[in-house]
Amino acid sequence: MDEILATLKRWVGSDAQRAFYERYCPEAVKKVAFEIRPMKKKDLKAVAAIEESAYPFPWPVEIFKSCLKVGYSCWVGEMGDEVIAYGILSVGAGEAHVMNICVSPRWQGAGYGQRMMECLIQAAKEKRADMVLLEVRPSNEAAVNLYYRLGFNDIGRRKDYYPAEAGKREDALVLARTL
Repeated sequence: MDEILATLKRWVGSDAQRAFYERYCPEAVKKVAFEIRPMKKKDLKAVAAIEESAYPFPWPVEIFKSCLKVGYSCWVGEMGDEVIAYGILSVGAGEAHVMNICVSPRWQGAGYGQRMMECLIQAAKEKRADMVLLEVRPSNEAAVNLYYRLGFNDIGRRKDYYPAEAGKREDALVLARTL
């Protein structure tokens, strides 16, 4: 029975589906919507696992620990009780910098990256930042397109910023958006 409920929780996504299951199987829809909340230390294992599954050159868990420790604006997105996305924002001197954002590969393409970016942008506004900056690999077309849709513009390029296969390096596009 628990396995069936877990499967139903993963399937229920639209409002119409949710309304149906709330009426006929309420235990299946307890907290199945995508929700964003502040990251906690207990989330670090899940965050590091997503990072490793999504990137060929992942951040080590120690960097995530440091981000929490120094007080960066760190968020996770959950589907049910599963952490499926995260975002980290540094804010200072009127600028916000998206340090890292990721959606688990099995959940990509469903709009959760956009929701996480909107959360980071809102957090930057609440901390009175005037601008949000980020770096992105030009080869990450889905992310680049998302940032353009959210109003980001090219402001520069960082040469050889990212590690790449076979010991090579990849430039980073530097994008910014005023708030």
